[in-house]
Amino acid sequence: MEKSPEKVTLGLLQHSCRPEVAANLDYCLKAAENAAQDGAQIICTQELFASQYFCQSENHSNFDLAEPIPGPKTEAFQEIAEKYGVVIVASLFEKRTAGLYHNTAVVIDADGSLLGTYRKMHIPEDPLYYEKFYFTPGDQGFCAWQTKYGKIGVLICWDQWYPEAARLTALAGAEILFYPTAIGWHPSEKATEGEAQHAAWQTIQRSHAIANGCYVATANRTGHEKPAGGEGIEFWGQSFVCAPTGEIISKGTVDQNETLLMEIDLSQINESRTHWPFLRDRRIDAYAGLTKRFLDE
Repeated sequence: MEKSPEKVTLGLLQHSCRPEVAANLDYCLKAAENAAQDGAQIICTQELFASQYFCQSENHSNFDLAEPIPGPKTEAFQEIAEKYGVVIVASLFEKRTAGLYHNTAVVIDADGSLLGTYRKMHIPEDPLYYEKFYFTPGDQGFCAWQTKYGKIGVLICWDQWYPEAARLTALAGAEILFYPTAIGWHPSEKATEGEAQHAAWQTIQRSHAIANGCYVATANRTGHEKPAGGEGIEFWGQSFVCAPTGEIISKGTVDQNETLLMEIDLSQINESRTHWPFLRDRRIDAYAGLTKRFLDE
């Protein structure tokens, strides 16, 4: 395989979602093509881009939104990847078999080949985030894939709060951690808690970049969605790219449909890891407790 270039342009697709799946898919496919034409080499969608965030309620009819992998949406992105020579990470609702569904990202190389899938490992259960009703936890572990433009790992939304997930993906060789995301404010909490909630979300991901000496790229949706009625969720957008130093080097707006384009330099990974040798100094002999739920006295 040819050597990956050191400078790579990322494209993060941030947008609001309409009730119509076909319209969302059409928008995202066109956004991916436009990003490729504008120079993006690795393109990442937001979480579950093809529909509004249906996990705001427990509704059996929403299972009709799922499809097998590979399936029509996977194949549509494969065509774009091959046509433009770009790598694509796309977040899909996977129907594995009857009664078995996953929140899954497909990883497509620049020749259009499907390198593999990542199934979301951490499944939340919070007000308006009723994901345990829909998704079986991932069973593939934490992976990294060698693409034309670098070795990448994928984690999904709630995964982004877990240092273990980022660490194991980085230890698998990932130079860039991609996080397709759907997170926002409960409108009634925004005034009192919103700033702190967003700061925590951003801070934990910046810490993953620092601790692992890698890039972090997060594509988050925007818009105010109320598919189940009530106050809904006001997604906060602000997709971003973070350098191995923890510095945010590019950030999107709160409320605009946009593609975040950012050139990164993969040589900074070696520089960061040799100046801050956290991987070297890890005490792997002392971490057995991490496999336990809690260290009881």
